[in-house]
Amino acid sequence: MNKLFIILSLLLIPYTALAAGGRTVDYEINGRTFEGYYISPADKAPLVFLVHDWDGLTDYEIKRAGMLADLGYAVFAVDLYGKGVRPDKVEDKKRLTGELYADRQTMRARLMAGLNKAADLGANLSDAVAMGYCFGGTAVLELARSGANLKAFVTFHGGLATPDGQDYKAAKGFVLVFHGTADQSVPMAQFAALASELEATGIRHEMTTYSGAPHAFTVFGTDRYRKDADEKSWARFTEFLSQTLR
Repeated sequence: MNKLFIILSLLLIPYTALAAGGRTVDYEINGRTFEGYYISPADKAPLVFLVHDWDGLTDYEIKRAGMLADLGYAVFAVDLYGKGVRPDKVEDKKRLTGELYADRQTMRARLMAGLNKAADLGANLSDAVAMGYCFGGTAVLELARSGANLKAFVTFHGGLATPDGQDYKAAKGFVLVFHGTADQSVPMAQFAALASELEATGIRHEMTTYSGAPHAFTVFGTDRYRKDADEKSWARFTEFLSQTLR
């Protein structure tokens, strides 16, 4: 059966059915409780480490985790905000992301704590990629620059600028970028600058931009959603997973 047909069919199935067997997972960082989400269709399945957007870990990430689990991948969706911190006001989302943008060491520590918790749950970190949406895509590139030993780092409509004083010299995995040409939050200048930086540093990468796609073009049920760009980027992403993970 055609792989693209299977993927498109999955999009029509309620995520509650796809996410059967998934569970929330509490863990602590410096005495503070965080709540991730873990689902695995089989022991030692290849892992997708998923980072949420600025809404925090919500039904959107759980739906994506279920879609990936149905394709045979374990997923750990990390929580970068803390248990119960799921902002619904723009000013709160800006504050929470702003705090982590201003303190990259804390961002990295929370990402690594999530990876460590995934390992504690039996996730296969030797056969793993990280991926994220919007703010989560930005965080995934931070994880790449930290030197995390994963096979790839995938960002969907995330921020692409490299912070002052940082570079990709420690990066170990492939970088895969999906971006909207009509993104007003992350202009094409960032896309071009990242491509040049990755090439100059010798980091293997693939970067795709979709015409007419604004910021957050993969988020179902919003006015930013672009079906064509979402389906094409998801098809390439899942193809990439099948090529990269065992």
